Amino acid sequence: MLRPEEQLELIKRGTEEIISEEDLLKKLQKSYEENKPLRVKVGFDPTAPDLHLGHTVVIQKMKHFQNLGHQVIFLIGDFTGMIGDPTGKSETRKALTREQVLANAETYKEQVFKILDPEKTEVAFNSTWMGAMSSQDMIKLASQYTVARMLERDDFSKRYSNNKPISIHEFLYPLVQGYDSVELRSDVEMGGTDQKFNLLVGRDLQRTYGQSPQIAITMPILEGLDGVNKMSKSLNNYIGIAESPADMFGKMMSVSDELMFRYYLLLSDKSMAEIELLKKTVADGSKHPMEAKKELAVEIITRFHSAEEAAEARTNFEKIFSKHENPEDMVEFTASSEDKLVDIIGKLQFAPSNSEARRTAKAGGVYLDGNRVENIDIALDKGEYVLKVGKRKFAKLTVN
Repeated sequence: MLRPEEQLELIKRGTEEIISEEDLLKKLQKSYEENKPLRVKVGFDPTAPDLHLGHTVVIQKMKHFQNLGHQVIFLIGDFTGMIGDPTGKSETRKALTREQVLANAETYKEQVFKILDPEKTEVAFNSTWMGAMSSQDMIKLASQYTVARMLERDDFSKRYSNNKPISIHEFLYPLVQGYDSVELRSDVEMGGTDQKFNLLVGRDLQRTYGQSPQIAITMPILEGLDGVNKMSKSLNNYIGIAESPADMFGKMMSVSDELMFRYYLLLSDKSMAEIELLKKTVADGSKHPMEAKKELAVEIITRFHSAEEAAEARTNFEKIFSKHENPEDMVEFTASSEDKLVDIIGKLQFAPSNSEARRTAKAGGVYLDGNRVENIDIALDKGEYVLKVGKRKFAKLTVN
């Protein structure tokens, strides 16, 4: 096990805030002297089935703790997921059913264990203790915090001042998340910067229940492909970890040179020394930033798919964009001469709707045999064609 000061340096990498760094060092020192790993908790409410790279920032930090020999706890909020995290919400969230939460949780586990070692990860469900709580126990828990303290939360205070409703059950969310720390006797809890209030509630409740308060570590919110807004499916600026290697590679290549190094910091397994050297070689021109981006894409795709698929994705990308060749793994599709091109694009699922396909064509994103096609409400003559839609969707068409 590394010495406490060395452990702290790795833990600090990419963090936004540690409350407090001094106390964390003390816990690391005690852990080192007693040869007893720290218990590091991160909670996930499985409110959606798929994760993107933004979700994995905190999981990468869990991996750091795991590599240092500490016990990471992957807490699935199957109970809190049915309440709905009010963090950052301007209105009450729709609660999920238990069946939805459990189905999403299974998908989460499958994806998270592409980063964490499942043999060294403790998996917990907070319904284990919350489901056993009596109404009397819940009232006792609710008595530990005041409404005034709850309204210190930015999202609650804004909704209150704007006369937007706040349901009583939403006040229970940070209390339950905090009580999870009591049950798990966590030494450290991590989350995004938007989770700071909830993490501090855990510290307060641990004091109330006679425990040493956990260290709260907040991780930055990862910017999406636009480099401005946080990575989000709703903003379509995300890289999903379940996406195809080709799509992941293509999206990674669209990241700006500046944002690329932030992704290296928060997502890569490269050491800080390696990243600094990479920055230097890009800055002095000895390495092209595109090459550095390709290396990052290969590392990320290897993590979630395989080294072979990552290499294939790189080869295909280079064929298409560097050598202007068609990819070898094109979809093959047979159409009738009566089919319109817009319908063929829809059947291939190269666009979410006919109107979106037409917009893509108008913007210059549809090609047949390398020739731009703006009007896609046409039928094609019999023969074979290579269809390209957008930057990365190719199909070999046979029209009979």
